Amino acid sequence: MTPAASSMRAISSRGSRAYVSFLAGDGNYVKGVIALAKSLRRVQSAYPFIVAVLEDVPEEHRELLRWNGCHVRPIDKINLSGIEDVNYAQPHYVINYSKLRIWLFEDFEKLIYLDADVAVFDNIDHLFDLPSGRFYAVQDCFCATTWSHTPQYKVKYCQQSPESKPWPRSLGPPPPAYFNAGMFVFEPGKFIFEQMMYMLLSTPLTPFAEQDSLNAFFSDMYTPLPMHYNLILAMLLYHPEKVPDIGKIKVVHYCVPGSKPWSFRGDEEHMNIEPLRRLIEKWWNVYEDRPIDYPALIQQSRSSTQPIADPVLHTNETVSTE
Repeated sequence: MTPAASSMRAISSRGSRAYVSFLAGDGNYVKGVIALAKSLRRVQSAYPFIVAVLEDVPEEHRELLRWNGCHVRPIDKINLSGIEDVNYAQPHYVINYSKLRIWLFEDFEKLIYLDADVAVFDNIDHLFDLPSGRFYAVQDCFCATTWSHTPQYKVKYCQQSPESKPWPRSLGPPPPAYFNAGMFVFEPGKFIFEQMMYMLLSTPLTPFAEQDSLNAFFSDMYTPLPMHYNLILAMLLYHPEKVPDIGKIKVVHYCVPGSKPWSFRGDEEHMNIEPLRRLIEKWWNVYEDRPIDYPALIQQSRSSTQPIADPVLHTNETVSTE
């Protein structure tokens, strides 16, 4: 039994549940978290939404999150030896190790993690009722160029379509199932966090940062979820025949370069696909909802001579990074 398995079995039931996301810096990802909060409200989730924020998230952005119903929790950055020296698949992945601190949220029995570039279009509260002691997530796709460093990409293998993109028999058995860490169901615990930190300190850091680490740590506990719980937009580009009716997708992950709705131009490679554009439009429909505490804002405005505006960042505002 691995440390992950023994650790999770030792966690007692604490009877509380929540969704959680992660935010760093003063860039546009705050728009994604606001849209995520509104999407959870729109599908009438019964559980709170926590946002773990690093110290470089400005107070203005924290206040926007609170106005939109988020519970803001400061966390410390995780610094690892050589963390800046890795050739990451995307430069911003360097900060993602810090999101592992959500395992320290021991006041919750079970959490569902959602990346800041994710939106929920149908209620997924039932995932909290999945059997404990497992790690649940959706399998990833290896076809984008961000995977060019991997054996899977080099031999044109993808676990999403093994019948058309098989693993060569000459190389032995295929690699184990690999999940995308933009959405997962887990049970927090300090001991699990400590074991993950030990692994990170004793093994080389890799291009997909914490996602690679989570796959290694939970390899014997991983249970795949169906695609509609985390539609990675790469599936629309490389495996469209595998994608069910867009209207039945519960969770969308805008992770393909060029597909971030808040900076979408539509002229980047692959961005002219109609289903993708429909999903961008769905995101904007959610983002432009009134904030969850909008009635309180209206009440506040009655005693002020200043007009009150929706506490969201609009497209004509400039922030430093995507």
